[in-house]
Amino acid sequence: MSYQVLARKWRPKSFETLVGQDHVVRALTNALEQNRLHHAYLFTGTRGVGKTTVARILAKSLNCETGITAKPCGICDACTEIDRGRFVDLIEVDAASNTQVDAMRDLLDNAQYAPTAGRFKVYIIDEVHMLSKSAFNAMLKTLEEPPAHVKFILATTDPQKVPVTVLSRCLQFNLRQMAGTSIISHLQNILGQEKISYEPTALHLISRAAAGSMRDALSLTDQAIAYGGQTVNESEVRAMLGAIDQSYLYQLIDALLANDGAGIIAQARSMEERSLSFESALNDLAQLLHQIAVAQTVPDSVADDLPERNLLLDLAQRISPETLQLYYQIALLGRRDISLAPDEFAGFTMSLLRMLAFTPSESETKKPLSKPVNEPKPAMASQPIVKPAEEQIPSSLDKTHPQQANTLIEQAADTAVESSNLNSTEQSSENGSATQFNGNWRGLLDQLKLGLARNLALNSALLSYDENTMRFAIQDKDKSLLSAMYQDKLSSALQQHFGRKIRLEFSVEGSVNTPAKEVAQEKAVAQAGAENAIDQDSFVQALINDFGASIIPNSIKPISN
Repeated sequence: MSYQVLARKWRPKSFETLVGQDHVVRALTNALEQNRLHHAYLFTGTRGVGKTTVARILAKSLNCETGITAKPCGICDACTEIDRGRFVDLIEVDAASNTQVDAMRDLLDNAQYAPTAGRFKVYIIDEVHMLSKSAFNAMLKTLEEPPAHVKFILATTDPQKVPVTVLSRCLQFNLRQMAGTSIISHLQNILGQEKISYEPTALHLISRAAAGSMRDALSLTDQAIAYGGQTVNESEVRAMLGAIDQSYLYQLIDALLANDGAGIIAQARSMEERSLSFESALNDLAQLLHQIAVAQTVPDSVADDLPERNLLLDLAQRISPETLQLYYQIALLGRRDISLAPDEFAGFTMSLLRMLAFTPSESETKKPLSKPVNEPKPAMASQPIVKPAEEQIPSSLDKTHPQQANTLIEQAADTAVESSNLNSTEQSSENGSATQFNGNWRGLLDQLKLGLARNLALNSALLSYDENTMRFAIQDKDKSLLSAMYQDKLSSALQQHFGRKIRLEFSVEGSVNTPAKEVAQEKAVAQAGAENAIDQDSFVQALINDFGASIIPNSIKPISN
């Protein structure tokens, strides 16, 4: 007997054995059990997710000799003939090969005759979107009011090309892409029954290559069995798929964390020599960063048999959440804009250099695993952190006049120097290690590395403080910020700054003057000043009076913080 491929041998023959389409199975099962049958169904979804399989199972459910049922017996003449593709009242039509109106008219002319052997005459029209406009028009009336003994089941991978007049006459079910876990579980079950040894990591690779299609996964498994000589091993599957070793992605991240610009460019040159797609590389990098973020947030969600498990968990501990999100966003934007770059190499390397430029600091992103996060600072007076003058210039000045920008840079530099001198006079030390606090809570926030706790700090008003305790008030509308995680992060940041443990106490009050409120008020004053300046500008008034111009609401923005 000739060999039957896995995709055909293990095609589901009942709703119970169908994998990954529970929402469709539930709807059809309820309809069959309650005898609420529609005359036309439309199954949509990508290739290999089970559209034709569901259609055949539905045909068996309608024609099973035991009666209309959601659980066809599988042994009667109707069920066995449908499984073999020889049931006379099941007509399968490939719309891609029968696009013309004449073929549709012949099919509809035969629909008026009663079924020969079954209860219903079932028409399965695959890839229905390939029909011509005339063919669609020819079937509209019959599709809307077919004979009682006729059921239409349409299937398509592109429902956007199906006329709305057809869609409105059908019950539509969208079959989803298979989840990777569902594909792996199904392959394990099949290989176990086929008595073929396999490595779990090899099934992960096949699942990833199948991209949500169970048929593709089974076809690749067939190929892997032949390639590996009745075994499915990771190394052989990699060779069969031509899967490119993605270790270069991990090397790029290591170079970013090490602030190694030369290593980044060298790695990019190596990728260019291997003719790798830089657009695909940015896509793969974004996928890897997503996996690291998941491993960082929920470590238990990383599968034990995932090939990259140890590398993911290691990177999840080495990269701060803020830096990880920054890398991810830059990778997405780089992939989007790579077509605008002079060439792909320039677009790819510029994205990596942008990551390197915006990484906060090496100490934040590459922390030794053995060193506690909240370890006290060494015995020396802490120095204030002052931003460079250029970093204090607002982003809205990127396209302003150079002279104005230079003036603001000089002002920002003077402010930075004054801030440095003021903070240095505030620092006295009881034991030569503790930083003192003068009560300026808003000023202190600029020196703290708060991360996720910044929102809590900005919306808290300092009521009182002493050497070991700070008491805050927060408005009732912001009390949701008082989570244990945010308080712990704020406490940790204060301990890192002062070199000692600071106890935090919070109370909820009706109205308090918080840094966030002060910033909002300052922005409102600046906005009002900008709008007033525009209103009083003689040139603007001339445009309004002479040409009937108008000022677009919300288009005026202040140029300074």
